[in-house]
Amino acid sequence: MKKLINDPDAVVSDALAGVALAHPELRVDREHRLVIRGDAPVQGKVGLVSGGGSGHEPLHGGFVGPGMLDAACAGEVFTSPVPDQMQAATTAVDGGAGVVHIVKNYTGDVMNFEMAAELASAESGVQVEAVVIDDDVAVKDSLYTAGRRGVGLTVLVEKLAGAAAEERRDLAGVVDVIKKVNGQGRTMGMALTSCTVPAAGKPTFDLPDDQMEIGIGIHGEPGRERVPLAPARDVARMLVEPILEHYDFTGSDGVIAFVNGMGATPLIELYVMYAEVAALLDQAGISIARSLVGPYITSLDMAGCSVTLLKADDDLLRLWDAPVSTPGLRWGV
Repeated sequence: MKKLINDPDAVVSDALAGVALAHPELRVDREHRLVIRGDAPVQGKVGLVSGGGSGHEPLHGGFVGPGMLDAACAGEVFTSPVPDQMQAATTAVDGGAGVVHIVKNYTGDVMNFEMAAELASAESGVQVEAVVIDDDVAVKDSLYTAGRRGVGLTVLVEKLAGAAAEERRDLAGVVDVIKKVNGQGRTMGMALTSCTVPAAGKPTFDLPDDQMEIGIGIHGEPGRERVPLAPARDVARMLVEPILEHYDFTGSDGVIAFVNGMGATPLIELYVMYAEVAALLDQAGISIARSLVGPYITSLDMAGCSVTLLKADDDLLRLWDAPVSTPGLRWGV
């Protein structure tokens, strides 16, 4: 295993120390392993909290700041944060308008965020609403979930919900945006290689050089199908077609198209994939209103990508275009 680390057991703590030094506009709570917006709590604004296992950077800590999250909880690599972390994040960002938990659909995340909401409500009187993201069309159930997994759409949810909260929409209004996005967005991913969890020191699964996994998640788990290596145009079809079969994306407002890198895929390859995705959508009569290309929700050093499509409307496009200023996503400022 070759990694730029000191101790496999200290990776998360050491990374948070780097975040604190690199981004003094944020607050980093080393005790609870939280990244918090520097001006939190913002009075009168709905607070947004998300989190999960580390190893998906820049998700979630890289999306803390004006226009996105108010706080992110960092668990151990591919391991849910604990309720105490989530409760501390919730109370830290409560500006009197309530707090929304954005939860990827994994059993540990759902259970621990639920416990944290109960604790925050009982001990601090914070009004908390949780929305579970379940956009992965690859599997109905997995070892980690009941139902679809929460994957690439989470990035778009955090951006759009963050913009809605900045507009001072109330708690119900922010929740409505998240539910709409979750209902209208779908994702499918693939891998050329496994990833290596630092504590394990070896790849999570074996993948021969002439094969690839279709339908992978974000925790190094294998996909639903192993197939021979193929050109980008064929890979794009394997990802886009199941998404289009799962939801009707036709309409005059088009889609937000997100081609994501899983951690070890260079941008040149992601742009090759985006061109193929765009061609397939054009053939299907689906216009692209906005796009995002890059490694925004990763799986450590996995080579591969995912495609996320979100059916757009005027309100979602306006929220997408709204200013955002975070370490991992920034425009309009």
